[in-house]
Amino acid sequence: MPSWNYRKEDDGGIIVDMLCHWRYVLDNLFGEVKAVSCLGATHIPERVDEQGKKYKCTADDSAYATFELDGGVVAHFNSSWTVRVRRDDLLTLQVDGTHGSAVCGLRECWTQHYGNTPRPTWNPDVPQPISFFDGWSKVPEQETYDNAFKVQWELFLRHVALDEPFRWSLLDGAKGVQLAEIGIKSWEERRWLEVPKL
Repeated sequence: MPSWNYRKEDDGGIIVDMLCHWRYVLDNLFGEVKAVSCLGATHIPERVDEQGKKYKCTADDSAYATFELDGGVVAHFNSSWTVRVRRDDLLTLQVDGTHGSAVCGLRECWTQHYGNTPRPTWNPDVPQPISFFDGWSKVPEQETYDNAFKVQWELFLRHVALDEPFRWSLLDGAKGVQLAEIGIKSWEERRWLEVPKL
């Protein structure tokens, strides 16, 4: 069996894998998801498993999803198992607002106030004179964060063993599955779909 599940018949695919995560990220940081437009793709149609045997990929290995959120916020996520990383971190989120922007990875965050934003002039005849990385400021680290998945498991185990409160419910998990299913349907039907409240 391959490390990633590239077989649709085994419920594999990056839409199923990642839209569940984007649901809680979006809902908790930016606004409740109202609608989605998702395009899936299988960019590498044949792979090799751990035993060296070739097999046909039947599941999506890339997803391009645009989300409409509460309050008119628009979010776009590219998720892919087929890219080479050239950015600050494996996962990078860029948030743009009227007063500035933030670029966050798994460990670090960089911000740029609108007053520090360069005003480039596009000129294809000369090399770009602006280093766009220079106008960003690193957010100072106030504490060291542990692995978020580990922390959440520990909270859940304390909830089960000690009956301590646990913030997330089965409904939160269902919302993630709901978004993944609607994302797949959006891809199949090639259209925007509303995300009903659960």
